[in-house]
Amino acid sequence: MLVAFSVSPLGGESDSVAAAVAEAVRVVRESGLPNQTNAMFTLVEGEWDEVMAVVKRATEAVQATAPRVSLVIKADIRPGHTGQLTAKVDRVEQHLNPSK
Repeated sequence: MLVAFSVSPLGGESDSVAAAVAEAVRVVRESGLPNQTNAMFTLVEGEWDEVMAVVKRATEAVQATAPRVSLVIKADIRPGHTGQLTAKVDRVEQHLNPSK
């Protein structure tokens, strides 16, 4: 399972969400699951229960800083496939650069 999620605090006193988001990313990185973070989402790969548990803990980390939280989740559920965090991008790159 490959999950892209975005969690962000809503409300509160600050316009900056970076500190709260950093706490969510810290939870993901400490999970030991394959992951990547970009400007819009954090991607996590693993089995359903372990990935969703990490998303929940990351959301709770943000929730500790704000009265309200926004959570967006997109999942690619493909049993029997691992390493898709990079493999999906590699397949696109092969089409962009067929000589490699």
